[in-house]
Amino acid sequence: MTEDETPPAGWVVVAWTPDEFGDAALEHAIAWAREGGRGVAVVNGTRGDALVDERYAAPAGLADLAEKLRGTGLPHLVRQEMGRDVAEQVLDVASELSARLVVVGLRHRSPVGKLLMGSVAQRILLTAACPVLAVKPGERPA
Repeated sequence: MTEDETPPAGWVVVAWTPDEFGDAALEHAIAWAREGGRGVAVVNGTRGDALVDERYAAPAGLADLAEKLRGTGLPHLVRQEMGRDVAEQVLDVASELSARLVVVGLRHRSPVGKLLMGSVAQRILLTAACPVLAVKPGERPA
């Protein structure tokens, strides 16, 4: 099976950012994929409306991610997109791959922050057609 060949048991899609929240989500996604014989599809996106978006991985961060995924031995793929709502990017990949699970990292946001900017995790939780696992840094996969 090649890295991006569709695994027989389907895909686990992870909304990944190059920080502790993305690392927690990726760790859980890999654990769920291993347990179920699934592949891991990583989505890293940005709307592109800010001069610098720390959640959009630089080439070195993507190279580290690819190395980590290769080390798992699991089928995997990485999608990095710019220009649309990040939640829509994740949901589109989940739909395209008929994902069995979507994993997102949760970050604490103030009520005003939620009101002004919304929440990618919340939109994914409320809109995904498959189960969603929301994790926080420091939580270890079971």
